[in-house]
Formats: sequence, C-alpha cells, structure tokens
Amino acid sequence: MLLTCPSEPFPRGVELVTPFEVREIVAAFHDIDGTHSRIRDWIPVMTLVTGSVAAYGMFRGTPAEIAGEIRRHRAESFPEARRFAVESAGLSALTQMEWALRMARRLDGKSGDVNERIIDGIWSGEETFGDTGESPDDLRILGEQASLLFKAYEILLLEMCRDENLSAARKDPRNWRIPGSLTFLRTLKAHGVENYFITGAVVEYDGSGVPSGTMCEEIRALGYQVGKGKLLEDICGSAWNEKSPKIDIMKNLMRRKKLSPEQVLVVGDGRSEIAAGRALGCLTVSRLDICAERAREIHRRLKTNLIVPDFRAFDRLFSSGSSGRKPPQAGKNLRMGTVVA
Repeated sequence: MLLTCPSEPFPRGVELVTPFEVREIVAAFHDIDGTHSRIRDWIPVMTLVTGSVAAYGMFRGTPAEIAGEIRRHRAESFPEARRFAVESAGLSALTQMEWALRMARRLDGKSGDVNERIIDGIWSGEETFGDTGESPDDLRILGEQASLLFKAYEILLLEMCRDENLSAARKDPRNWRIPGSLTFLRTLKAHGVENYFITGAVVEYDGSGVPSGTMCEEIRALGYQVGKGKLLEDICGSAWNEKSPKIDIMKNLMRRKKLSPEQVLVVGDGRSEIAAGRALGCLTVSRLDICAERAREIHRRLKTNLIVPDFRAFDRLFSSGSSGRKPPQAGKNLRMGTVVA
C-alpha cells in the first residue's frame, strides 16, 4: 500500500503536523486502548493508584490488599497524579508505577538527585535509565513493588470501570469502538498491510499459543479477530514484572518480520508509541479527540505526521485504487490525498 501526504483543506479535527514522502506500507502497529477501544476508562484509576502511593507511600500486602488500601482514598483528589496520567499515556504500566514509588521517596526525605532526575525523565516519556548508581537491592525492591502495584491497579481498573464496560461492549461493540476503527483495519488488510496490536497491558499465551488476558477479552468483545491471516496478525504486550517499552516491542517485531521502519505505520493515542514511531523513522498517525488539547499539544511537539479525531477521517483523507493505477490528484476525488494499493 502506498501512502501519499494529504493536502488541504482538512476535515475538522485533522492536522498534518509533519509532511512525509510517499511510503510503501507493509505493516501497521496499532495501540489499542484509547486508539481503537474505549472500554478502559483508565485515567481516573491511574490517578487514584499513583496519587495514593505518592501521597501516602507504598501499601503493604498482596495486590488485593493493596487495592483495598488504595480504594479507601477514592474520594480524594490527586491533581498532580492526574496530570501525570495524561502526560504518561502509552508508557509501560510498570514505568507509571515506578513514578509513583519514586514520588513516595519524597515523603521521608529519601529522594536524592538521581531519583528526582528519573521522576522528571519518566514525566517526559523516558522508561529506561541505564546504570543509575542505585544499589541492586534498592532496584530489586522497586521492581517488586512496581509489579505488586501494577496488579493492584489492574484489580481496581476491572472493578471501577472495565468489567461493566466490557459487559456493555459484548452487547453492542459499536459504542465502544472508536468510530471507523473496523473499516480502517479492514481496509489496511485488504490492501496487503499486516495489522498488529501493541499494548502496555499484559498479554499471556495458553498452551496452544493463543493470546490471553484481560485486554484480549476486550479485543474479542469488540470483534477484532487475532491470528495469522486474520484482521490482526498478533497482539504484543507487556508482562507483570518486566518493563516492555513500546519502542522495544516495535523493534523486536520489525526484526522478526524483517521490516524496515519506512514500511511501518504506527497508530496510537499515547506519547510512547508515537515517540517510538518517530524515533524509528515510521509513519505516525495520532488518534486524538478534538477536545484533547493537551494530548494534541504533546503529539505536535513529538512531530507526529497526522492527527485524526477518529478513523472515519480516512474516508475523506484517502481513496483506493487498483495496483499500478496512477493515483488521483489530491483534492480531486477526495479532499485530502490518496492511498493506492
């Protein structure tokens, strides 16, 4: 599939941030939550979890017990944690938990220069920090606590919004998919593009290699079929106890599929996948609501290629034709450019 840069006038909510040359796209890496699915209303939950720990310190116990302690603070407001949730969209959940745990070090005066540098780094989108000079024991404890907190977050997420929304999505998935999502994915596949879901949620595999986990349940409820030759070739995710930054997931997938970055389209609503796509040299599309002013500001700063409010925009952005045809002139058959098989 060849993609050409769209030209003005743009439909409402569409922005061309960084123009691009014609690309032959072979694979598309899609974030899921917030990009194609609205099932997880995760920002209030992330705010509660990270805000509680930053304010009161790490809670003791099992993930269920930690979730119970955090639940006691549901009526409280954590404005800084909410800002962090918005800024950190797309980061590994373990990185987000690490931010809260490092913030908690301020409570007893244990936050030194290195800790503060990492707090700032996470806020700006960094996930790995090399040799920080911190002791192996401190890093081990931090990792163990982040894993426990991640599991507590998942418990609260399911309880506070996800399970109810999943039930509703099973009855009528259309209300929980980003408009135009299925058509967009089907169009890409019909033009020879392999689609992959990439997520910060945990993805596990059963004995026969079928992906499982809470995010996989949501994907199936929304009607996205995953498997070789299906609408989505695969879903690549995170783990409970090991960071999986999206840039690493993308690099591994490109290496496995023998793809060059110029052949890859990256679609997402989070900082991490768009930053990764830009760093690798992929074409990037940011799916952001018109009212998401701060997120749009962040993605402009990342120099994403396109910002669209939903995937219906592609009905007007692009048209398709048979292989070998001369693409219609931008603005002639549609308002914004062409996609040619």
